[in-house]
Amino acid sequence: MNNTSILFKPLKVGELNLPNRIIMAAMTRMRCDNDTKVPNNIVADYYSQRASSGLILTECTLVSQRSNAFPGCAGILNEEQVEGWKKVIDAVHKKNGRIALQIWHSGRATHSNLQGGLIPWAPSPIAINGVNYAVKQPHEVPHEMTTEDIKLVIQQFKEGAYRAKKAGFDAVELHGANGYIVDQFLRSHSNRRNDEYGGSVENRSRFCLEIIDELVQVFGKGRVGIKVSPVGRYNDMFDEDPVKLYTYLFKELDKRQIAFIEIMNSKDEENCYGFGHPASEKQVPNLLQQLRPSFKGVIIGNVGLTAQTAAQGIEQGLFDAASFGTLYIGNPDLVERFKDNLKLSDSDPKKYFGGNHEGYSDYPPYQG
Repeated sequence: MNNTSILFKPLKVGELNLPNRIIMAAMTRMRCDNDTKVPNNIVADYYSQRASSGLILTECTLVSQRSNAFPGCAGILNEEQVEGWKKVIDAVHKKNGRIALQIWHSGRATHSNLQGGLIPWAPSPIAINGVNYAVKQPHEVPHEMTTEDIKLVIQQFKEGAYRAKKAGFDAVELHGANGYIVDQFLRSHSNRRNDEYGGSVENRSRFCLEIIDELVQVFGKGRVGIKVSPVGRYNDMFDEDPVKLYTYLFKELDKRQIAFIEIMNSKDEENCYGFGHPASEKQVPNLLQQLRPSFKGVIIGNVGLTAQTAAQGIEQGLFDAASFGTLYIGNPDLVERFKDNLKLSDSDPKKYFGGNHEGYSDYPPYQG
């Protein structure tokens, strides 16, 4: 037994029984059909190759035509997409794997040129600073959502969840991180509303919690999770008091007894991405220690972990499982490599986003 043996201890996550605590994190890879948003055969290969993971969290998958943030993203809007996902799920299940859909709306983090002229929606009419990399144009000022718009998007999440269940997913993870729509409502820098969805931490959490309640209605509380990035700066994000905000949110999620919270323990530096925000760890030192007591369910740690630091975090009680992103790109058999202390393969960053099977589903398992 090595010092990472706790990673291979089974874990009950809501209604899911995981054989290990090594989670495949959601990653944008942009390999779905660009026009239809349907997952194809190489997507099925990619996920099934990684089926030994305790749980696979898919790439973010849109629930609305106003969420087309980048080419090649996946959808859960229609039957064709459901059928595409069924092939992925079946391939994972044939290898005794477990797979959860990361359900997502980009909010302001898209551009009208990416979605047939549709203007992005957001809690407040505040543009992301800088240029949208996908269209190489400045981010647009989004439409400030009305109460009716908010209800529509909540319904779109519910309908997406119904389709995800029909496709056969084992669970859903709400994307509440990285400056997308749920995160935009949560954090004070992007939410300047003065109605029941803005202002206080209770009001800014309302949108998120109403979506969670709908997901629970569809999947049951034991098959619903959420990903959050309390101090992440991606997409020009900042909150004036993240400990207060996420302590409240976690306690509300705890009341609902959802299966898990995945926490991005971001390490962004001061003025990261040129947004002028303070460094993540300077704003909130020891993020995991501060938030852990507010949620009694399973916490999944994320960002920059190794087998050793993941095992240490679990031993210390900071989280119960660990999710890995970049390491899973070049190491489809990451569980086996961790277990046998085998050398990890590098991956090619030039092939992370878009393209074909190269740099995606063509990384072999360990060959000695």
